[in-house]
Amino acid sequence: MEQVTSAAAQVVVSVIPIVGIVVGSVVVFFYLLWQHQRRTFLIKSGQYTRPDFDLMSFSLMAGLLLGIVGLALTIFLALLQGLDYVLLGGVIPLSMGVGLLTYYVIKRFDRS
Repeated sequence: MEQVTSAAAQVVVSVIPIVGIVVGSVVVFFYLLWQHQRRTFLIKSGQYTRPDFDLMSFSLMAGLLLGIVGLALTIFLALLQGLDYVLLGGVIPLSMGVGLLTYYVIKRFDRS
């Protein structure tokens, strides 16, 4: 079956991702600008409290998520493509997850 596509359809299909990226970038820019102005106003009025960030909980959660997703991707891509450069799509998040979990374990035992 032969597909006939017009030049106008090709242009529209090519422009849609570009417009999406530009609109998304504008939204992110104005969100960051609004957060900056809000934080500046709160600091000037003396009402700003620094948000608490628990690095230990973050490293545990992110390490588990990245490790599990990376392991699943590594196994899937190894079965699908074998040992190839495609396997990096699973090995990279797996190694990041292992690194974060290692950091969590070292810091947990360092506290005691």
